[in-house]
Amino acid sequence: MADDKSKRDYRDRTRINLNEDYEKEYWKKRFNVSGQALAGAVRAVGVSVKKVEKYLKDK
Repeated sequence: MADDKSKRDYRDRTRINLNEDYEKEYWKKRFNVSGQALAGAVRAVGVSVKKVEKYLKDK
């Protein structure tokens, strides 16, 4: 998700930015996890949506 919502780009769709509250809330709901679990997954595998999703599914 882009910080400037008027600018659309594919790069932000593949990354999770935990510094933005609206993004954190979106990913928590999308993966149905707590903020702590989401942050742990990002620390473990990085900011890639695919890697975080796989990590959370395998856990």
